[in-house]
Order: sequence, then structure tokens, then C-alpha cells
Amino acid sequence: MQIPLALQFVNLLASMLLLIVFAMLAQRRILSLINLFAWQGALLALSTFVVAYTTAQHHLYYSAALTLLLKVIVLPWLLHRLIRKLNIRWDVETLLNIPTTMLAGIALVIFSFNLAAPISQMSQGITRGLIGIALASVLLSLLMMLTRRKAVTQVVAFLSLENGLFFAATSATQGMPLVVELGIALDVLVATFIFGIFFFQIRETFDSLDITHMEKLKDD
Repeated sequence: MQIPLALQFVNLLASMLLLIVFAMLAQRRILSLINLFAWQGALLALSTFVVAYTTAQHHLYYSAALTLLLKVIVLPWLLHRLIRKLNIRWDVETLLNIPTTMLAGIALVIFSFNLAAPISQMSQGITRGLIGIALASVLLSLLMMLTRRKAVTQVVAFLSLENGLFFAATSATQGMPLVVELGIALDVLVATFIFGIFFFQIRETFDSLDITHMEKLKDD
């Protein structure tokens, strides 16, 4: 059975999405990490557009445009401006070294594909085979949150995790209702502003963005 050209293209975009998450997991420069997040958003928007065209789900066109605006333009711009004000360039303090983290990431990918196999068989969407990649992206982003100490890096990992959840929704159900997506987009934007205020408060209190310093608050 020949795979449709559109589905082959979506599979290619999904593979590139997973590779970008791996690159983010191994990245030490915060500036490069934000750029990779923007590329992840661009691939997600393009994938959503292709699914919208293939399935005739017109609300996904709005989802693709919203993703392009928010996750490729607005959020990266806000994060770039934030790290310039905080004068941050590197995040070398990880709980695990990069080779160990990558091995853990490979294990999570294998686990994700095995876990998603029965779910993919029950799904009726044309992208049902991509649920494993979506789940792997979510778990890898969660791993990045757990292995980084800098608050800015953890926020980027959180946004990447949200991208993985959005891709999972697109893969399993051809997207969520537009009202829900608008609400989530607004929540993410507001959360980014709150995180920015939080970063400045941490810097003012501890003269560092290392979240391990917050353990000192337990003794107060």
C-alpha cells in the first residue's frame, strides 16, 4: 500500500521535530536553545497546515497561523529580550552530563513508541502513527526540565513540552476546538510574562538564576 505524499511529508516533519527536541536536550547555550524552540514551532505550524489541507479540517488553518505567530515570533522575541536583560548566554549547570542525558532520551523514545503502539491502532486519523513521536517529544521535554538548573532553560523546556502536547492532539484527533486552542495560547503567553517577572525576582534575591538556591528559603 502506497503512503500518500502528504503523510510522507508529515512523517518527515515529525522526525525533524523529534531531532530538534534531542538537539535542545544536548544544547548548552540558552540563545541556541531559544532558536531551536522557534524552529520547533515552525515545524509544528507547517505540520498542522499540512494536516488541515489533507483532512479538510479548516479550523486547523487558524491553529497553524496561531502557532506561527505565537511560537515562532512572539515567544522567541520575548525570550530573547529577557535573556538580554538578564545577561544570560550559557547554561552549563546540568544535573546529568550530556552523554548520560542523551542515553536516557533514547530510552524514553523506545518507551514512548512501545507505549503508543496500541493507542495508534485505535486511532482513526491519518497521522495516528505519529503518536509515538508526539509522546517522545513530551517526555524528552520533561527530561530537559528535570536535568536543568537554570530557570530560563526550564521555561523553554516547558514551552517545548506544550508543543509536544499540541502535536499529540493534532496526531490523535486532528486538533482541538479553536476556542480551547485560543485559551491555551493565552495561558502560555501570560505564563511567559509571569515567568519573566519571576526570573528578575530570583536574580534580585539570589544574584543567580540557579533554582537550587531556592532551597535556602526552606531554612527561613
